[in-house]
Amino acid sequence: MLQPEIESKPWISMLNDCTRHGRHYEALSLFIQKVRCSSSFGLDHQVLAAILKSCAALRTTALGRALHSCAVKLGHFSCHFVSKALLNMYSKSGAVGDCQKLFGQMSTSDPVVWNIVLSGLSGYGDYNDRVLGYFNSMRVSNEAKPNSVTVAIALPVYARLGDIDGGKIVHSYVIKSGLEAHTLVGNALISMYAKCGLVKQDAHAAFCSIAYKDVVSWNAIIAGFSENNFMDDAFRLFREMLKGSIAPNDSTIVNILPVCASFTKNAACYLGKEIHCFLLRRTEMGADVSVCNALVSFYLRAGRMDKAELVFKKMESRDLVSWNAIIAGYVANGYWLRALDLFQELVSAKMFGPNSVTIVSILSACAHLKDFQVGKAIHGYILRNSCLYADTSVANALVSFYVKCNDPAAAYQTFFMIPWRDLVSWNSILDALAECQYDAQFQEHLSCMFGEGFRPDFITVLAIIRFCVCFSSLVKVKETHSYCLKAGMLLDDSEPAVINAIIDAYAKCGKMEYATRIFQSLSVRKNLVTFNSMISGYVNSGSYDEAFMIFNGMSVRDLTSWNLMVQACAENDCPGQAFNLFHELQAQGMKPDAVTIMSILPVCAQMASVYFLKQCHGYAIRACLQDVRLNGALLDLYAKCGSIWSAHKLFQLTPVKDLVMFTSMIGGYAMHGMGEEALCLFSYMLELGLKPDHVIITAILSACSHAGLVDEGLEIFYSLGTAHGMIPTIEQYACLVDLLARGGRISDAYSLVAGMSIEANANVWGTLLGACRTHHEVELGRVVADHLFQVEANNIGNYVVMSNLYAADARWDSVMEVRKLMKARDLKKPAGCSWIEVEKKNSVFIAGDCFHPKRKIIYSTLSTLDQHIKEPFLFDKINMATYSI
Repeated sequence: MLQPEIESKPWISMLNDCTRHGRHYEALSLFIQKVRCSSSFGLDHQVLAAILKSCAALRTTALGRALHSCAVKLGHFSCHFVSKALLNMYSKSGAVGDCQKLFGQMSTSDPVVWNIVLSGLSGYGDYNDRVLGYFNSMRVSNEAKPNSVTVAIALPVYARLGDIDGGKIVHSYVIKSGLEAHTLVGNALISMYAKCGLVKQDAHAAFCSIAYKDVVSWNAIIAGFSENNFMDDAFRLFREMLKGSIAPNDSTIVNILPVCASFTKNAACYLGKEIHCFLLRRTEMGADVSVCNALVSFYLRAGRMDKAELVFKKMESRDLVSWNAIIAGYVANGYWLRALDLFQELVSAKMFGPNSVTIVSILSACAHLKDFQVGKAIHGYILRNSCLYADTSVANALVSFYVKCNDPAAAYQTFFMIPWRDLVSWNSILDALAECQYDAQFQEHLSCMFGEGFRPDFITVLAIIRFCVCFSSLVKVKETHSYCLKAGMLLDDSEPAVINAIIDAYAKCGKMEYATRIFQSLSVRKNLVTFNSMISGYVNSGSYDEAFMIFNGMSVRDLTSWNLMVQACAENDCPGQAFNLFHELQAQGMKPDAVTIMSILPVCAQMASVYFLKQCHGYAIRACLQDVRLNGALLDLYAKCGSIWSAHKLFQLTPVKDLVMFTSMIGGYAMHGMGEEALCLFSYMLELGLKPDHVIITAILSACSHAGLVDEGLEIFYSLGTAHGMIPTIEQYACLVDLLARGGRISDAYSLVAGMSIEANANVWGTLLGACRTHHEVELGRVVADHLFQVEANNIGNYVVMSNLYAADARWDSVMEVRKLMKARDLKKPAGCSWIEVEKKNSVFIAGDCFHPKRKIIYSTLSTLDQHIKEPFLFDKINMATYSI
């Protein structure tokens, strides 16, 4: 039975109302219900035409064919309404064979018939050639000529194909036919020229030629300028529109908000608020889902996360685009955990299933968070949904996720499971292979990419250059440079990232002359990255004067430029200049980041200044610089400056502890002779599942050495191969020699050095010679010194140790021999130097220096201390009861 409201109102009116307002599922349901409930129901031409319109919209070809059969049997096919509705249904459903057959049975003198076919087939990208074929046939036929609707249907197809010549031919036909002044045609011409990149002259000329511009005309030209990155022109036209009689609609707002977001942050926020206020005064427009989505995207691009979420929460209805916009915005702004929360909320709501856009965004968040478990769960969801599994962009995002999570094997496997690889797929896997420094696989995959007909774009070239730099392959860099020249990638209008990467590659391969030559050949194409690449190259090659010359010649500098110069001063032993630059960059309105602080920290180390170190640490806390590398550098420096308690506290407060943090802390304990603490921390690290590397093994062996933990150190050394799959390095052998020597096992240390699988270097022999000096092993010291002088003949420290060893044994002739050898080789011992920070000032002491401003009180205090040291220590003066338990 029909519901009461259906019975009370003529059902045909309800059917027409449903189809007119796009409620096609409701229309089909109403139709089927009527057929089932009424045995006397008869199909007339009005019902058929209406229900076929819903079939076309929903692309239900099976029902459409059944209705076609009914129309033929009932004699309604001769009705123009029915035949055109059938043609529309077949064309919009993509049933090309049925469409062509029916089209052949109908009169072709009516342009509406042609337009129905063109309109339906133009909705399918696969039928572009058929659409243009029909259009050209219509144009040359003598039966029906293209009208304004025909042209408006055909022009977007030319735009989609990028066929600007074909589009201009149609434009000439429009002019000859007198259709140019038609608003519909003018709007289509604007869009066609804009999508083909000819917006400044051709699209704007088409816009100006429209006699009666409507809101679509304004929207088309504004969108055209916006899509071609002429943001100022787009906004100027928007302002012109506001001055006229045409009021903006939903599409205008959707088009102009991205334009506003492209301006500077302050200007963008001001304009965005103005538009938001405009929408609040027009509640119907402000409630539109597409407008709200655009507003959310605008606030996210402007970095106003609070405003974006407020608009999102206040939306009366949301579609999947709304969720995708807010999730992608949070990911783009680095709020990855919030993006994951929203994704979970979307999945829990069960209103929309995540699509490819959602998955690509959330995989990026997982990659940044290194959240392997969530990423794998999403991979499982993708495999269970065939439409997502077949989407190449999703597969590419998976490859990128596994690469960033340091699982190249999974990335490799995912790549080979992609059913239809595109250039992005190849770029992703090549980038992964370059990152992992897989030489043979990278070159093999690059060859396969060429073999499948793909040609590198600038992203591919950047991956190739990165690979060349990893292996310091100057030959490969030259080959890539040559390819780029031949492929036209270095022309004036090409992507500047390529030439910048080539400059950087030559610099990193030690060929600054090549980098300089390219830099000087660039006239107007130098950007900030170009200058920074040159500065970086000069700094890394030790050419600080040239780096300063480039820096001083820059009209605009970013934080990277300043960071590089601070680094240059720190490395060039210019602490004062480094601090001046550090203060100057802040005076320029820039905020130091983690890299800036890490660049200035070596200056604190040079000055052994805990005061400056604490200032840097305080700034990092206030600026919320949560960077594991920065925390590791601060921790290491606290230890080196003698503040091991501060280092320990920082380690405990760091939420995410990686291998670098553990290495820095263990190294700090080693420096302070806290071997037991270092061993406990090393054991804790192994319990967490972190795999040690050679650096931390060297640090823990050093800790054992300084604390005299011989057995523990030997156990760690001999477990390298069995427990960790490592081969001892020369540094670790040196630590073991020092460990044995400090424990008084000089003979064992010498036997170890003599039996080493790799040749001992100066560090190993020097360590052993120092041990001989400590334990007065003169004869063994002589043997060790002979080896050491062969390996490192010009280190005066070795001669001094040997001289002191002879002197301690009263072998004055041997002392004289060593002194003669030093004189013959023109070796001079530099004066000893030490410094201490008192009341935020450094006091430097050099051996033999008598010019310190407070030298009188210093020498007086030293004399008093010397006397106290020489006095006998009397136990009876101590009240032992004070220390009783």
